[in-house]
Amino acid sequence: MNDIYDRLDVSFDHWLGESFYNDQLAPLVDEMVASGMARESEGAICVFSAGELPPKKDPFLKTTKEGVEDYPFIIRKSDGGFNYATSDIATIDFRLKEWQAEVIWYVVDFRQEEHFARLFEVAKRRGCEAELVHVKFGTILGADGTPLKTRAGDLPELQDVINDAVEAARKSVAEKSFLEDDQEKEELAQLIGLSAIKFMELSHRRESDYTYDLEKMVALEGDTAPYLQYSYVRCRSIFRKLEEEVALGGDDLILEDEREIHLARMIARFGEVVPQVLEDLRPNVLASYLLELARAYHSFFQSCPVLKSEGATKASRLTLCEVTARVLKLGLSLLGIGVPEKM
Repeated sequence: MNDIYDRLDVSFDHWLGESFYNDQLAPLVDEMVASGMARESEGAICVFSAGELPPKKDPFLKTTKEGVEDYPFIIRKSDGGFNYATSDIATIDFRLKEWQAEVIWYVVDFRQEEHFARLFEVAKRRGCEAELVHVKFGTILGADGTPLKTRAGDLPELQDVINDAVEAARKSVAEKSFLEDDQEKEELAQLIGLSAIKFMELSHRRESDYTYDLEKMVALEGDTAPYLQYSYVRCRSIFRKLEEEVALGGDDLILEDEREIHLARMIARFGEVVPQVLEDLRPNVLASYLLELARAYHSFFQSCPVLKSEGATKASRLTLCEVTARVLKLGLSLLGIGVPEKM
């Protein structure tokens, strides 16, 4: 797992496995029984409905054809063993005590929705005032519309998905890159492959399923990470062609062409878009914005000559190129995606 996280450039400040909480589980169950919050049922210790919510909104009740039935939250099994419910309650206690947590996010598959609804209700009953959020996400589908599987019919491992994406990126780099150095080509293929996976995951509404299409993921056209990376490189390449230094600034911009004005407006939206990502934990909002910005830049670039313009017009257009590059780089970095300087 650490090898994969290193490859994805993901790090953790704390890594506490289930075993870290083992000593806390038995006292926790005893305390919940003593307080009356949990009781024995068929040999197991369970939490039942408190009767304070309407049946359809109560996670400890289930409506069937026969009527409303108990749907208890088991915190100790009949054989005396503990489960996810027990350790999850213990983790909340730990995070509140040790870190004074105000918000706790659980980034877990949507199929665990019932578990977290009951866990959060238990935590609330036990006095937890922190905001508990299930950041649920959908399923990756194969070309046949069913959950992604390998040719052998089993679920692919992430390492295999990464390797496949990097290999596809290698082919794309070999066909389209202007790089000549083999090491630079390999570094670019690694960056594109990993970025393609991250962007494909983060650019979709997180609760929705999406189809895994390797060729589209690594393409330089379309709604992909390579397209945004190419847009950044295109912005920066202009400055390597400059024959003289040009002072850049935002005080005296001359924006006359409608495409210049549109690009400037798109850039100005960045400060509004970023906070929106946190409103419902949706990175796809930022991904969509970056795609819009890149399209606005390409439209501007095709219609408004930069290096062939002169004076204040040239300085203004160079400023637009510079700030577009900065926003693309920063926006992608917020999604955990890097940019190359050449492609």
